[in-house]
Amino acid sequence: MKIGVIADDFTGASDIALTLAEAGMRVAQFIGVPETDADPDLGAGVVALKSRTEPVADAVKASRAAGKWLRAQGAEQIIFKVCSTFDSTDQGNIGPVLDALADDLGVDRTLVCPAFPENGRSVYQGHLFVFDRLLNESGMQDHPLTPMTDPDLRRVLAAQTAREIGHIPAMTVAAGATAIRDALSRTKGHVIVDAIHNADLMAIGTASKDLPFICGGSGIALGLPANFGATPATPDWAGICGPAVVISGSCSRATRAQVATYKSLAASFEIAAADVIDGKVTAASIADWAMAQTGAPLVYSSADPDVVRAAQAQFGTTRAAHAIETLFADLAAILAQRGVTRIVVAGGETSGAVVSGLGAHTLEIGPRLAAGVPVVRVAGAAPLCLALKSGNFGGPDFFAEALTRMETPT
Repeated sequence: MKIGVIADDFTGASDIALTLAEAGMRVAQFIGVPETDADPDLGAGVVALKSRTEPVADAVKASRAAGKWLRAQGAEQIIFKVCSTFDSTDQGNIGPVLDALADDLGVDRTLVCPAFPENGRSVYQGHLFVFDRLLNESGMQDHPLTPMTDPDLRRVLAAQTAREIGHIPAMTVAAGATAIRDALSRTKGHVIVDAIHNADLMAIGTASKDLPFICGGSGIALGLPANFGATPATPDWAGICGPAVVISGSCSRATRAQVATYKSLAASFEIAAADVIDGKVTAASIADWAMAQTGAPLVYSSADPDVVRAAQAQFGTTRAAHAIETLFADLAAILAQRGVTRIVVAGGETSGAVVSGLGAHTLEIGPRLAAGVPVVRVAGAAPLCLALKSGNFGGPDFFAEALTRMETPT
């Protein structure tokens, strides 16, 4: 294994796994820290955690365990994969995990770049943009668990760590890999690096050749496989047909638009936190409904921010989120038992719940369904494939398009 990735959620893990696979590496996505060794022929291993919203101590412990396992597999470079919107709280978990992993690896500087230009995420003058809007105007300010109200990544990270926060500006990045490497050598701590175009990320990748530890979104991996001799490739996919269901728990603007579009095409079932907590709906009853529908039905809890805030005020943030995630986990398990072969999932926390409910240990990476979203196959199971979509990814027709492409061989 050349590259080892620690991802702080499941959608982010499949996102960066796709980037590495398309760059020509043989990749596997592991659900949690494996208990056995990986295939020695793997070029990259991605350990998917649910650490983004865990208590800080738990996130640090899990991330350190993942890093230890990846190093034991021979990984020469460790990537801490975070969301391209860098969403976190003042307590973490990005800063504390960065500190812990840097200590474990014995490094005194860490390059940090969450840019993902293909999906509109760019970093300029240390500020994170989503297309033409600053992060705090993009809808991320309404995230139910990790609202982002400050687009300055230097301030965001400074609130989470006592280490120095550096910055390499776009002008230096545009000068190329040597300039980036020289600028980095003059810094310490965690260094935010600007990136506006994919060419910037390629230069950053070249500059990172000898760095044992870096942090970023999936875009950070664009230029890394070439350092190990990999050449671009399209992952093979035989296609999987059969019953399908769409599950959406993301409340992002993009996902709410996708839900609205898909509801005009398929039967839909909306889940409210109050109904789950009060026992008015159960995973079994929703599964009964879903299996009785024609086509691929939609089960969703993707409510407007005001509805989410009202539920959080009534039941508490943790209780409301846990109730819905538990329901989705149980629902996924029942659907798989009843022969569903394709599940499209929207939302990082929802994806984590679904994968956990399925009891999956390893995901095989297939071709892209949209920027940052591959189709993945649950290894060792009866035919079952998933699309694990970050809330903000994909166009309005993503659900229908993903279902079709899951059936289509490359």
